[in-house]
Amino acid sequence: MSKRLTRRNFIRLAGLGTAGAGLGLAGCAPREPEVNGRVEGRVVVVGGGSGGATAARYLKHHAPELEVTLIEPNESYYTCYAGNWYLGGFRELRTLRHGYHTLRDEYGIQVIHDRARDIDLDGHRVETAENGSIAYDRLVVAPGIAFDWDRVEGMDGDDTIAVPHAWWGGAQYSILRGQIEAMDDGGTVVICPPDGPYRCPPGPYERMSLIAHYLKQHKPRAKVLALDPKDSFSKQGLFEEAWEELYGDMIEWVPAADGGKPDRISVRDRKVFTDGGGAEHRADVLNVIPPQKAGAIAERAGLTDGDGWCPVDQRTFRSTRHDDVYVVGDAAVAGDMPKSGHAANNQAKLVAASIVSELRGHEVPSFPTVNTCYSLAAPDWGVTVAAVYEYRDGAMRSVEGAGGLSPEGASREFRKREADYAPGWYASITRDIFG
Repeated sequence: MSKRLTRRNFIRLAGLGTAGAGLGLAGCAPREPEVNGRVEGRVVVVGGGSGGATAARYLKHHAPELEVTLIEPNESYYTCYAGNWYLGGFRELRTLRHGYHTLRDEYGIQVIHDRARDIDLDGHRVETAENGSIAYDRLVVAPGIAFDWDRVEGMDGDDTIAVPHAWWGGAQYSILRGQIEAMDDGGTVVICPPDGPYRCPPGPYERMSLIAHYLKQHKPRAKVLALDPKDSFSKQGLFEEAWEELYGDMIEWVPAADGGKPDRISVRDRKVFTDGGGAEHRADVLNVIPPQKAGAIAERAGLTDGDGWCPVDQRTFRSTRHDDVYVVGDAAVAGDMPKSGHAANNQAKLVAASIVSELRGHEVPSFPTVNTCYSLAAPDWGVTVAAVYEYRDGAMRSVEGAGGLSPEGASREFRKREADYAPGWYASITRDIFG
């Protein structure tokens, strides 16, 4: 794993993930007996996003006889990744919508569209809003994110119609796009990225780029202003290169060191106060992406730490707070792995293999996980980061020399090729998740 991966080998590894991992290893004794090679037990998955849906699918892939129940309140899931393409005006929102019929009809997963209200960890039961208590032998919690409104002065969850976050898929994206379309030429879109850690590290900066792309086509006198609580961000050099080449002074990014950190939001006036309240910025469209923490169900169940995230044994993603519970995706503390859809997909495959191995009385497998992330600065300008991770020194650590980042200073033809790969990556990852 020490040599640099080619694109072909990386895609091969990313596609295989844990699907091809052998499960015939020796180790933990199962709670449930193995009968004629079959695993008896019930696994419940809470949350049907990239991590939860993948976990349910791969549990049935490895052990079709397992009883797997997926609890997800929404009948359709809208991905946040590629959501900025919709804001940029070159992707329809319906193409980001995915259902659960394949998981139910072809994989035999029991899909319950209901809200998990609480988890009785000692009693091994999930309490739902409408379907009562659902028992489990193993539980996978994939709750995604919640917003930490206590860290946003002047704004809370009731204000997200006037000031959308658009950090959950679906309706929030429609609100933000509608506001951008209705804005007068010459207006200013103000974006407030969150402090870390948060879902999709390069996402706010791709958003800046693609909103600018839309404005350049339709409102060329408009501006995009980012007021950031950080002094650096993911793929920074690549984005700044794209901004200079494509948008000139249409985009302005103000880091914390230059007074960019938001101190207070005035929703009524669409104003952001920075620099200790001494600077005032008025927006025609205001997009505040709040600080984040693990989804509410994880906090209610006592699976979170003092920082609001879920600590796990990163070799298996078993919760360190309770046996028989695994946490995957954005909510989990995962070492060097970012909070991304691809990372959640790989973590879920690892969890599925670990659970089935344990139930069969075998040693849990050990294998690398991967993440790849395509960002678009324009429909024909793409940049990519890819990484491989292994369990080392108690955490998921990057493998030195594996993966890579798009080079700075590349040709327009190179950037276009990277952009051309992005829709294929999206189609592949969502097919792997939802079938």
